[in-house]
Parts: sequence; structure tokens; C-alpha cells
Amino acid sequence: MSRRAGILEFAVLGLLREAPMHGYELRKRLNNSLGVFRAFSYGSLYPCLKTLVQRGWLTEEHRHPQESREGDARSASLPVRRAKIVYRLTAEGREHFGELLSQTGPDAWEDEHFGVRFAFFGQTSREVRMRVLEGRRSRLEERLAKMRASLARTRERLDEYTLELQRHGLESVEREVRWLNELIESERSGRGREERNSPGRQAKSGPPPRTSGDAGGRPRSRDGVPPPDPSEDTA
Repeated sequence: MSRRAGILEFAVLGLLREAPMHGYELRKRLNNSLGVFRAFSYGSLYPCLKTLVQRGWLTEEHRHPQESREGDARSASLPVRRAKIVYRLTAEGREHFGELLSQTGPDAWEDEHFGVRFAFFGQTSREVRMRVLEGRRSRLEERLAKMRASLARTRERLDEYTLELQRHGLESVEREVRWLNELIESERSGRGREERNSPGRQAKSGPPPRTSGDAGGRPRSRDGVPPPDPSEDTA
């Protein structure tokens, strides 16, 4: 499984832990609540859902629209809408998501995966939150050291605009490190509110908008593609 596919599966399981949804609802939540998925193709969602159903982590429920009342000429003239498929988390899926939440390895610290993991911190134990935050900080501190060393070596050879772009990327990473320091201190002092662990709490993306943190500091965001009409969602 690719890293991006793994992130998508994690997010889908986490959202369905809150409530059953059909595909269109999931697309909206992935796009609006978890901004990292604005770059994902809508076509990648349904293969992911199919895989999760095959593994026994989700079930499908076919919900048919209410039948037209007999003699209602206006309703009879409308096209018949096909059934929607609602996805529900199984007990096995809930257990698997719990296992994913407990993982604190390097994948949880990387740029895209960290944002999604942070969005579900309300369902994560304090110990795991601390490990992920500290791992992310360590990773960014390593990145900062490399960026500063590179800038020191090349400063004299860069024109003013390229140099400014390098500084912008550096400052972006520095801001996130400061933000992480504040979060870690909050968790250590007990201000990391355990009530955020409520499974029904809506996931929200946490890290502030930032550039990618590479040497050029180029932003990752893209123009969002308008989702299709919900009436056409039948997958």
C-alpha cells in the first residue's frame, strides 16, 4: 500500500467512526475538514471504500429513496433516483482504527500524514499525542538545521528574490516548530484536555496553513475541484 493510500484509509475509518456516511458526505468531509485531501482525486475514494469493505472493516447499506406516491403525476414525471450506499464502520474496523491511532512511528511525523493524525487527536490518548508531537518536532528541527546550513553555503550566489524565497521557507518551518513547542508544553502541563478524546467530536485539521518546508518554500495548496451533484452519487 502506498503512503497516500494509507493516509486516505486512515481518514475514512476515522470519519466513519463518528457516524455512517455515504460517499458524497465523505468527499465533503475529506475536502472541507481535512484540507490535505483537496489534492486527492475523487476517483481514489471509491476504490478505497471497496477495499475496506472487502477487508471487513466497513459494511454497505443500500438506502432507496421514498417511492413515488401512486397517482402523484408530478412525482411520476421525475427521473427515478438510484439507491445510495451508506458506509458503516464494523467492530473489526473500529478495532483496526484504534490500532492505527496508537502508532507513533516516523510515518506519523511526515508532512501530509501528520496533518491527518492531528485532526484525530481528539480520539487519541495523551501518551500517543505526545510521541507524535515530539517526533514531528524532532523531524522539523533536523530539517531546519539542513536548511540553515544550505542557506549559509549558497547565500552569496543567490539573487535577492531566490534568497527571499529561501528565507520564507525557513521561517515557515520555524513557525511550526514554535507551534509544536506550545502544544507539547500544553500537553505536559495537563492543558491538553482529555475531553478532546470524545469519539463523536468532529475532526478538524490542526496545523496552521504553511508552505511545504522544502528549500523553496513553495505552497502545497491547489484550487479545489467542485464536488459532483450529490444526486448523482450512487457508488
